[in-house]
Amino acid sequence: MADVGAGQGPGQLRLTVKGMDGEAHLRSLQQWLACDDELRGRVTWQYAPPAPGHMGGTLTALTVILGSGGIAGLIAPLCTWFTSRRPDVAVSLELGDGRKVSIDVKRATDQSAVLHEAQELFRSLDSRNGQGE
Repeated sequence: MADVGAGQGPGQLRLTVKGMDGEAHLRSLQQWLACDDELRGRVTWQYAPPAPGHMGGTLTALTVILGSGGIAGLIAPLCTWFTSRRPDVAVSLELGDGRKVSIDVKRATDQSAVLHEAQELFRSLDSRNGQGE
């Protein structure tokens, strides 16, 4: 279980879900990603602090540490996961500086476009860190 408010380092993304039953979708997404060979062991939970009088916090996000395949290693299983979702579900991939890409069921059908947008987000991050040269 991830610490409350766990930070994001290089190569890490924060995934949040919008739509009804967001916590249930996050749990489903975590199970799906954990079955992927490249992402196994790289997905952790993020919880909000427990409300007064409650014993546990609410699952609010997942943190994904990208492997050698980079963002492409996440986009492919993520787009596949979307194939069994309702149309009102959206997932945001967010970098530590607040920049993000949102994916919904309709956009997930064009995996190459989603991958291109996510790669552009990371390319700009790598350039700022001096890694894109």
